[in-house]
Amino acid sequence: MQFVDLGAQYARYKDDIDAGIAGVLAHGRFIMGPEIAKLEAELASFTGARHVISCSSGTDALVMIMMAEGIGPGDAVFVPSFTFTATAEVPLLLGATPVFVDVDGDDFNMDLTDLERRIEAVKAEGRLKPKGILATDLFGLPADYDAIHALAASHGLTVWADAAQSMGGSDGAKKVGTLARATATSFFPAKPLGCYGDGGAVFTDDADMADVMRSIRAHGKGTEKYDIQRVGLNARMDTIQAAVLLAKLPHFAGEIDAREAVATAYDRRLGNQVKTPGRRDGKQSAWAQYTLRLPAGRRDAVAAALKEKGIPSAVYYPMPMHLQTAYRAFGGGEGSLPVSETLCGEVLSLPMHPFLTEEEIDRIADAVVESL
Repeated sequence: MQFVDLGAQYARYKDDIDAGIAGVLAHGRFIMGPEIAKLEAELASFTGARHVISCSSGTDALVMIMMAEGIGPGDAVFVPSFTFTATAEVPLLLGATPVFVDVDGDDFNMDLTDLERRIEAVKAEGRLKPKGILATDLFGLPADYDAIHALAASHGLTVWADAAQSMGGSDGAKKVGTLARATATSFFPAKPLGCYGDGGAVFTDDADMADVMRSIRAHGKGTEKYDIQRVGLNARMDTIQAAVLLAKLPHFAGEIDAREAVATAYDRRLGNQVKTPGRRDGKQSAWAQYTLRLPAGRRDAVAAALKEKGIPSAVYYPMPMHLQTAYRAFGGGEGSLPVSETLCGEVLSLPMHPFLTEEEIDRIADAVVESL
């Protein structure tokens, strides 16, 4: 059994994927080939965003946003502690300071009460200038952007979305990619929409910001190759990766529906046994992960029991960022973010992909229940 079954996906879309890669090999435009513009247009159509800028990774997508916004030394960027390192890594790379915020124990996204408390504390201290909120859609569920925008507006802050796990999700009629001033996503192979290497994209409705990010993506160039107008990056997506994504994109909406069906089946089988992922009315998760909260001290034993039965699982995340070596100087130490710290000892993610069969879901759920 695979945790994420990319082999099953390739078998279904093999002809289209192979044809797309072969097309790139034939024309030889491996950097910024025609597939790049086509992918950006199709992603814009899929999400409803006016501008899409593809790039080399989800991390570089975040860097491009922060650079375009002029984030740097003396700036405070509010980030959740219970997420992947890139969310806090990027402000630090630009000399800014991440301010860690606790999360909600039900849906794993940023806790707005704690967020406001942290904003007020930074303003009261006066050492840093609060600039923006980088919200993460953890495990695929969009954060509460309506409430985050309202809070941000009251403090004069900008809202950006780290949607590395939530591409394909939505909040009512609005799709991920349109829920913040700028949204970064990742096309890492195991993501809901993944390529066959590293890749990412930024989504925004702001034309001027989009132009700046296109410049940043290619070393900061202007209208000519050697007209360097700003410090930039080498952050272009490989054309072959765009071809892979173009082959997968027509199937993506159906895969999101299939992921929802898998999550619903898990809920039905496990909802009376353990704490299943929280849902929010009107919000569609992309279900990058299906993550349980297990009784204190039982997580590792459950994972071991699943492994004995040939069932993979994973822990996202074993340690909150504010307690990791690289970030300790920016956090409040142990006990400062109690929900994030507790979750790291309780969460366990089960196999999640669109091709899980009913028999496999039953097998996984039975093994979890038996292990408890």
